Amino acid sequence: MSIEDRLKELGLELPAAAAPVASYVPAVEADNMLYVSGQISFAADGSLIKGRLGEDMDVAAGQAAAERCALMIIAQVKQALGGSLGRVERIVKLGVFVQCTPDFTQQPEVANGASDLFVTVFGEAGKHARAAVGVPALPRGVAVEVDAVIQLR
Repeated sequence: MSIEDRLKELGLELPAAAAPVASYVPAVEADNMLYVSGQISFAADGSLIKGRLGEDMDVAAGQAAAERCALMIIAQVKQALGGSLGRVERIVKLGVFVQCTPDFTQQPEVANGASDLFVTVFGEAGKHARAAVGVPALPRGVAVEVDAVIQLR
């Protein structure tokens, strides 16, 4: 079963790949690796998912925002690879950035929103190394940003 078929089976629709908002490209391919720039949390309607964990967002809302970042990463991968996800070998590493209060310590639980989606979609190939860190601010006031390193066939 293709990844596109798996997404349909799960009832997941990829968003349109977001255009860069500054001086960078969404993804760079080098030596069978795809480096995907940080993707911020967009809701299904295209609005930004803003907030600060530990202040005006709970862990469940943060996980949902991280999941939306993961869907955007998949959309960026599909665009970078000419419209197909067939060359994805495995998800190697995620960097998850959580906008939070200084006393918030559940960044790993928030990051699970992205991690769990990759495993659900890609199976064993979705298991990855990861960093989950708290930060005082993120671009545009979003709650979560995720970047990725992906091995290609």
